[in-house]
Amino acid sequence: MPLPKAELHLHIEGTLEPELAFALAARNGVTLPYADTEELRAAYRFGDLQSFLDLYYALTAVLRTPEDFTALADAYLERAAAQGVRHAEIFFDPQAHTARGVPFAAVIEGLGASLDRSEERYGISTRLLMCFLRDESAESALATLESARPYLDRITGVGLDSAEAGNPPAKFRAVYEEAARLGLRRVAHAGEEGPAAYVREALDVLGVERIDHGLRCMEDPELVARLVRERIPLTLCPLSNVRLRVVDTLADHPLPAMLDAGLLVTVNSDDPAYFGGYAGDNYDAVREALSLGPEQLRTLARQSFEASFLEDDEPRRARYLAEVEAYDFRV
Repeated sequence: MPLPKAELHLHIEGTLEPELAFALAARNGVTLPYADTEELRAAYRFGDLQSFLDLYYALTAVLRTPEDFTALADAYLERAAAQGVRHAEIFFDPQAHTARGVPFAAVIEGLGASLDRSEERYGISTRLLMCFLRDESAESALATLESARPYLDRITGVGLDSAEAGNPPAKFRAVYEEAARLGLRRVAHAGEEGPAAYVREALDVLGVERIDHGLRCMEDPELVARLVRERIPLTLCPLSNVRLRVVDTLADHPLPAMLDAGLLVTVNSDDPAYFGGYAGDNYDAVREALSLGPEQLRTLARQSFEASFLEDDEPRRARYLAEVEAYDFRV
């Protein structure tokens, strides 16, 4: 039985395994520029964030109908359940789909059809977070938020992802102010390829409650002290960091130092189909590479639920935390 955990940094488009990509391509009459799944899987090797994003967005071409998004989410939830995920807060990128002519409604209804039955089928509670693409315009982000208005009962919060370099958080001040006015929770990618200053800017300008990635905060001791003092969660993605050359090897990952500093860090999979592992795989990898003991792993799992947006369901969060405390690593 795997350690119970929450996954807080997961892009649903990044769970598209080659086998499903080819199945959806066949269903939708899309021709992929790869001979087979093995050739496509071989392309899942990246020199940096942009090389990953190029393939990531190209493969979204196979996602056309609500049923496609339902199949995508179901496949992720089945894998996540097998690796101990009890709660998942799932990112989706509407601009990547509406730009191709896929209606916003098709995306949200397709994902909703899966998430609405997630607890019954997979034992996983869920929240949906809508991301803005930071390499698109601020006006596009505002238009996307406007398109989301009919579906805000399904959307818990907003995030900011895609190419970080040259796209500072402040670019999106207006859309985050509007999201706050609408009562949406706010997170943002910062401090992955961008500097520690982007983490500070996301906090001060966008008013985010959680930082996705945030590794480079370690370059700024005053920022670390603030993150500890204010209990701002950081959603780390170790296997992603290696695949995208943010760190050279897992042995170089600052996770132990971040735990020692008292940061509220969590471990997540980011885009698991592309980066070599789902949530449980990331836990296993850091345990082995960084020699983490049972209590450190328990701390990571506990913090994953503490960092979640489950304030509206504290009994559920308490139940998940009890599962973590009762977990027997000898099993």
